[in-house]
Formats: sequence, C-alpha cells, structure tokens
Amino acid sequence: MAAKLFAHRLGEYGIPVIEVRPGIVESDMSLVHRKSINKMIEGGRLVTPRWGEPDDVARIIMAFARGDFDYSTGQTIEVDGGLGLNRL
Repeated sequence: MAAKLFAHRLGEYGIPVIEVRPGIVESDMSLVHRKSINKMIEGGRLVTPRWGEPDDVARIIMAFARGDFDYSTGQTIEVDGGLGLNRL
C-alpha cells in the first residue's frame, strides 16, 4: 500500500516507486533457520529450488535505479523463487 501511495504522490515529479519483497535470502539472519528452509526447498515449496542470494535482490534494485523500469510505478516485485505463488 505504501508503494502505491508514494507512486501517486511522486508521479507528478517523474519519480517512479517500486516495492521489493525478498523471499528466502541466504544471510546471517536466515541461517538460523537453515535446516527448516532446506527441507522446504527440498520438499518443492519453491518453484526455483534454491536459496535466494543477495545478488538476486540487488539485480532488481540496480535495474530500477538505472531506469530500466521508468514507466512502472506503484508495483511490487517479489524476489522469492516462486514462494508466493499459489500452487495447484
């Protein structure tokens, strides 16, 4: 909701806004849950069967900062290996 609000407010100034939602990203904080996350990955919970890496998130942010998405605003980009997908 914040991204949409900021997009409305900043659009007239030509400032696009996105929200980036990282999923399971390998970091010091997530390593505490390594065992359970590995089970989730091995069990097929992620469409992309691997841990996310900080570079996965950084590439999205870098593309946005370069202006690659200058006509996109108020959007959410999930960088989660498909964790948020509804599965049949």
